Amino acid sequence: MIIILFTSFFILLALGVPVAFTLAIATWLAVVLGSNYPQIVVIKEMFTGVDSFPLLAVPFFILAAELMTGGALTHHLLRLASQFVGRARGGLGYASIISTTLFAGISGSALAAAAGPGAMSIRMMEKSGYDKRYASALAAAVAVVDPIIPPSITMIIYALQDQRVSVGGLFLAGVVPGLVISAAMCVVNFYVSRKRNYRSLDIRPSLREMVANTLYAVPALALIVIVVGGIRFGWFTPTEASVIAVFYALFCGMFIYRSLKVKDLPEIIFRSAMVTVGILLILASARAFAWVLIIEGVPQFLADTIIGWDLSPIVFLLAVNVLLLIFGMFMDPLPGVMILVPILAPIAFQLGVDPIQFAMIVILNLTVGLITPPVGALLFVVSSVVKIRVSEITREISPFLIAYVVVLLLVTFVPALSTWLPRLAGF
Repeated sequence: MIIILFTSFFILLALGVPVAFTLAIATWLAVVLGSNYPQIVVIKEMFTGVDSFPLLAVPFFILAAELMTGGALTHHLLRLASQFVGRARGGLGYASIISTTLFAGISGSALAAAAGPGAMSIRMMEKSGYDKRYASALAAAVAVVDPIIPPSITMIIYALQDQRVSVGGLFLAGVVPGLVISAAMCVVNFYVSRKRNYRSLDIRPSLREMVANTLYAVPALALIVIVVGGIRFGWFTPTEASVIAVFYALFCGMFIYRSLKVKDLPEIIFRSAMVTVGILLILASARAFAWVLIIEGVPQFLADTIIGWDLSPIVFLLAVNVLLLIFGMFMDPLPGVMILVPILAPIAFQLGVDPIQFAMIVILNLTVGLITPPVGALLFVVSSVVKIRVSEITREISPFLIAYVVVLLLVTFVPALSTWLPRLAGF
């Protein structure tokens, strides 16, 4: 079964078959050609993969992000950031980083960040004389922070795969690494902007305008506090928080900013539904794929083998970083989490690695894969939104990848970056 599973998986992936169908077809072939199990077991396991109450948070957080974008909340976040740093050398780059980081506290989806504040910042930067290729690479690279800073869809899926961690604990664990990522992106932007002398041509807003822009952005920023604070203090669960986020975004867009109209809602709901269907299909297929690995004893075999090597925790984590970076080049984060976490998390725990730290290492590694060729989903999203070739973005992405490697090493060698805040909050 394993030979058929992986052979068909890599062949289909090489042929360009979408990941969700690759996982499902490879699983079906393994069951039909390599076992005596009835074919219906594939459908059963796919349904089991999405038959989970916490997964209800996924469509609601996606809908909240779409409502935020449609309700002009992302525009106010970008305006807030640009008024403080936009006039400095590389200022609009910093504004892009800050606004996307703030948006991360609302959406939890890297693709939504790239298509929302990312696309808006690219257009602003291009008008001010920035190279469109660099602006696109920056937007794609910064969008990686969205699944790291809470709320995060990837963290919700991870918590379902590893019972040693909770969604609330992972949400808090992502705050410090997310800010470290944003700081690293600022360093890269400083270096590139100084080298190329990127500056904004906009006139500095008056004090009155700055105060008005700040006040306009407060309702959008309040959602971050409501979601994370509500979960931390036990006011509601992550799933309930996602529903509250939807109604709050709807209220802000329609009654505070008044840029969201009733006639806009069908299209917003349709887009959210399409994105949700894509994610859930991937999760369902990944569950069936992981089931084959489990019944064939792959996780236990690998665990016994690696523990038998008597590796130190640091050597193991470095090896995991390399493995996940390579895996992330060809696989989206969500199926990566569902397939690899049941295998690697027990090994890490037996070696004494903190489960929360390991979760952040896995999530960050797989998410970086969104900007690495050949599959890099963020590269394709940015390419389609601003009409630029993926190859042009790829030429500018190298400095950001180097920065991410540095961040990965920091998260690996400094556990407190991931564990301090959750421990402080009692997780």
